[in-house]
Amino acid sequence: MKKIELKDTRSGFGAGLLELGKANPNVVALCADLTGSLKMDAFEKEFPERFFQVGIAEANMMSIAAGLTIGGKIPFTGTFANFSTGRVFDQIRQSIAYSGKNVKICASHAGITLGEDGATHQILEDIGLMKMLPGMTVINTCDYNQTKQATIAIADHIGPVYLRFGRPKVPNFTPKNQPFIIGKGIKLKDGIDVSIFATGHLVWEAIEAAKKLKEKNVSAEIINITTIKPLDKKIILDSVKKTKCAVTAEEHQKLGGLGGSIAQLLSEEMPCPMEMIAVNDKFGESGKPNLLMKKYKLDSTNILKACEKVLLRK
Repeated sequence: MKKIELKDTRSGFGAGLLELGKANPNVVALCADLTGSLKMDAFEKEFPERFFQVGIAEANMMSIAAGLTIGGKIPFTGTFANFSTGRVFDQIRQSIAYSGKNVKICASHAGITLGEDGATHQILEDIGLMKMLPGMTVINTCDYNQTKQATIAIADHIGPVYLRFGRPKVPNFTPKNQPFIIGKGIKLKDGIDVSIFATGHLVWEAIEAAKKLKEKNVSAEIINITTIKPLDKKIILDSVKKTKCAVTAEEHQKLGGLGGSIAQLLSEEMPCPMEMIAVNDKFGESGKPNLLMKKYKLDSTNILKACEKVLLRK
């Protein structure tokens, strides 16, 4: 069995941005004093004339990015997810989303796996904030390879994009050169008993949960929801039509996240029992990422429990 390498998704962003820089002279990058943390230093070194260090002035960064699009540039902004959304929501809404500017908002250190920096730097509300903005595409990647490919793919998409990724090293298990298709989920495992729809860091936890379920003679279907908006309705409905129940898993608040989007879809098209693995109306806290994931019940054990619970409701 091939050994799974651990790599951080933010490095996938950095690699994708550098590759884009070499391929497309219109790609420019802006950072809010976190070049090393966002792995944007390679782009800065290679293309100093196309890199803008704006300092700790995130709102200004969004306004500059919006302005750069008018001249045909494709700006990629980089800072922590908390500062990419919560701190600058007004600028994104007014200057980017409202006018449909071609800005790529790239957000690292999302969720509680930011770890020791604590609740003030963690964010569990960003997907909800971004998906409610008309015309905003929302992507949440699961590993290094997928983050690199998503970074490359969003440069060809016309319109604002929110790309969310993380800080810790996680299993890098998706195919190295698998093209990223915006708006398309990926089936990772066929199953007939329960559908698990996971996103971001929880995709690997869903894979681990499915292994444990198999030992209990439960066949779980795993769908990697790479794009939260627009949602891949077909892959979701096709799966639930077969299994008749669903579990969602995400490193985000239960309110406003992936689970809410899928619940809305199923309530309209195919009502069925459903359970959600997400943070339940709480802020994060300082701690080791793996311990926080366990405390907030965002791991394979709790995905397994949710599957067992939903199966009893079928």
